[in-house]
Amino acid sequence: MATTLLSDVRTTATGRAADVVIEDGTIAAVLAPGAPRPVADEIVDGGGGLLLPTLVDGHCHPDKTTWGEPWLSRQPAQSLADLIDNDVRVQKQLTRSVAERSGSLLERYVAHGARAVRAHVDVAPVHGLDNVRGVAEAAAAIGPALDVEIVAFPQLGILRTPGTAELLREAVGAGATVLGGIDPLGLDGDLDGHLDIVFGLAAELDVDLDIHLHDTGETGRLQVEAVLRRTVEAGWQGRMTLGHAFYYADLTGSALADLAAATAEAGVTLATCALGGPDLALPVPELRAAGVRVVLGSDGIRDAWSPFGNADMIDRTHLLAYQLGAATDDEIEACLDVAAHAGAELLGLPHSGLHVGDPADVMVLDAECAAQAVVDRPLPRLVLRAGRVVAADGHLTPAATASTTTRA
Repeated sequence: MATTLLSDVRTTATGRAADVVIEDGTIAAVLAPGAPRPVADEIVDGGGGLLLPTLVDGHCHPDKTTWGEPWLSRQPAQSLADLIDNDVRVQKQLTRSVAERSGSLLERYVAHGARAVRAHVDVAPVHGLDNVRGVAEAAAAIGPALDVEIVAFPQLGILRTPGTAELLREAVGAGATVLGGIDPLGLDGDLDGHLDIVFGLAAELDVDLDIHLHDTGETGRLQVEAVLRRTVEAGWQGRMTLGHAFYYADLTGSALADLAAATAEAGVTLATCALGGPDLALPVPELRAAGVRVVLGSDGIRDAWSPFGNADMIDRTHLLAYQLGAATDDEIEACLDVAAHAGAELLGLPHSGLHVGDPADVMVLDAECAAQAVVDRPLPRLVLRAGRVVAADGHLTPAATASTTTRA
């Protein structure tokens, strides 16, 4: 049994220095100052830093990133279709492969304190399965340090792009484990037709669903209500996620309370990316109070859609807290809970609450408390995955990839 001693770290429970004993990737003990230390195979000096769980990006697009490429000047777009067309054109022009670009991005996630990502990867006739295979290759390379769950994502639509449904089915055999969808009305123009396909494939392949839903107003309402109804009818409670779900941002009062209750009853998760603009801010506190699981993601990172994003989930948590107007420590720490624990739950990862028996998926950083860490966004001094130091001061260590165990 391999034993690591993470010495001189401060825990959020007490704020006082402690030594954390890790055995075979699991927290075995939290020792008070001066307590006898066990014989350890490795001692890692925490330098008095704050210990926090590592975080999860519940919604990102690593295949689209220009990370590592020269600066890309974005083109103006007046519609979702314009953005999609720009994206297809840019992806064809990029000089580095999907595996190289997404691999660089995944490494940055690890260095900045992430333990897992849910990656929405484009599947369409123009791409074939190349993007899925590229991200799967990058995921295999970084596997010991970062869990990567791939969603086969029909960015160009399903009905409006013939051949996509067949490719979605094939994508599951090529590395994807979740099926996606996108704006059944706003993009595909056929609510029932789109949902028939995605729910049918999900049942056939026994996989979870994660649908992008950008539409607001009456169009958004029709789609949200249809998804909730179909989720219950199909028995897919706990296996459906709606990404963005901007329609929820339209609602207040009893209308929001009623929809939040229905969403919780249907077991549908909502993914928010804390995107700019007050009209896009999901009412996260009200949704969580109603029992809705809300996860946090980055969406696109330095892609044809947007020049922003940095694969840093501490920074993204900061954006969520800022967008929600969080001010008290409790309000800020609630945003950290979304990024750490709700995301882990969505991806089926064990809770990393820094208690005995929890996985040693933790980071050490310079902050007085969790709320200050979210506000100041320090670079983690140390990042551990299953008790192994996989990054230090922004750089991956040899332990980051030193394993034969991978997960795509």
